[in-house]
Amino acid sequence: MNPETRLFIDGELVPAASGKTYPNISPVTEEVVGETADAGPEDMDRAIAAARRAFDETDWSTNHAFRLQCLTQLRDALREVEDEFREQIMAETGATLFTCGEMGPQCENPIRFMDYTLETLPQFEWSRDIGETQYMVKSRRLVEKEAVGVVACITPWNVPLQINLAKCVPALAAGCTVILKPAPDTPWSATMLGRLVKEKTDIPAGVFNVVTSENPAEVGDQLVGDPRVDMVSFTGSTAVGKHIMARAAQTVKKVFLELGGKSANIILDDADLDGSLLSCLAVCYHAGQGCAIQTRLLIPRARQAEVEDKLKTFFGFIDYGDPMSESQLMGPLVNAKQRERVLGYIEKGKAEGARVLLGGGAPAHLEKGYYVEPTVLVDVTNDMTVAREEIFGPVLSVIAYEDEEDAIRIANDSDYGLSGAVWAASEERALAVARRIRTGTINVNGGNFYAPDAPFGGYKQSGVGREMGPEGFEEYLETKTIAIAV
Repeated sequence: MNPETRLFIDGELVPAASGKTYPNISPVTEEVVGETADAGPEDMDRAIAAARRAFDETDWSTNHAFRLQCLTQLRDALREVEDEFREQIMAETGATLFTCGEMGPQCENPIRFMDYTLETLPQFEWSRDIGETQYMVKSRRLVEKEAVGVVACITPWNVPLQINLAKCVPALAAGCTVILKPAPDTPWSATMLGRLVKEKTDIPAGVFNVVTSENPAEVGDQLVGDPRVDMVSFTGSTAVGKHIMARAAQTVKKVFLELGGKSANIILDDADLDGSLLSCLAVCYHAGQGCAIQTRLLIPRARQAEVEDKLKTFFGFIDYGDPMSESQLMGPLVNAKQRERVLGYIEKGKAEGARVLLGGGAPAHLEKGYYVEPTVLVDVTNDMTVAREEIFGPVLSVIAYEDEEDAIRIANDSDYGLSGAVWAASEERALAVARRIRTGTINVNGGNFYAPDAPFGGYKQSGVGREMGPEGFEEYLETKTIAIAV
């Protein structure tokens, strides 16, 4: 591999001002695979100043054709290094080859999704005439769309390239300047973007900046609180999202928050069990490290024994331990802390009365790697911790319901509202239930919302705003109304 280890600030690839670096550790081998610059407050201050200057003193925010040219260059550069990027993503996330291919969100699809933004940019209605009105004087009105300004993009470690691009590309296309602060566990998925911007595009100095740090709280808090930053776009835990919202409120910044989930997979009493229960294997996808994964399985109480038998069979299909396999969808958790967190939740579930149907611990057959066995907990009630809190691991909580109304009540009885699924014999019935579930996305009878033109985000404590789709592009815009006397 040839990863980029430097920060990207004001158009230059630079080490941290302190000279410090920190190790990038493979979740598969638990060994150091490289290093990355460890930024401090001085580095972040330089990045914010560069982004502020680039927004205020260049025509980046108004030159739509130039932005399209530059972002097309970036898209083409990403395509050229896709194989190299895939290798780096696998090394630092532990993602399997399968999840980094055409069926996954780790590499190929995020790059392909850029096409949607590049097609949106030249067609977007930046100004519209809403006609004349009479109030004291006769006026013609224009509604203008303008870039928000300097945007802080703060991203997590689970699908880093996907989320880096889903935030930064629309923000740049809208005319904003960007400071990208990735998670410390997956720095290369961000620093590589800095290298490509430097070497392969005409993006002006300061428009795009990348700051990595082993201590994200310090530089992250600095970034969120700085008055020169106009907007924060954050994906991560609800607890951190609450802190960011409170910190940003001090300077009344715009915030986009994509936070946690505890999504329900509702199997109605007439659904085909084989087809619907196979979808439960999604809790093993990337070791369950996905905010929209349906981790609560809601089943008819009368069919519980049948469901348990089928789950034992289907989860037996899950093989893991070889990230280079083209069929394995499950890898390790990102680090030792996350593994202990997931194992702690399993123990908490058992203590509160849940029964372990499958898994429940660290696999004995793997000496290395931050793995947790695919785990199914049954006899779960919706007031248990494993049904209320986001575990972010390969753990399925099975909850029995009495009837359709009870299933809807349980699904909506959550602090979260990010995603979900409904299965029924008829599309009409499944769709009727789906429309009553308070979530930002929901799949019906095996559908999948994941696409660049589909808005993604949550209700309740799952977030504020939407990413991707036209709504995601407009998150990075302000609206100005102009009245002209006639």
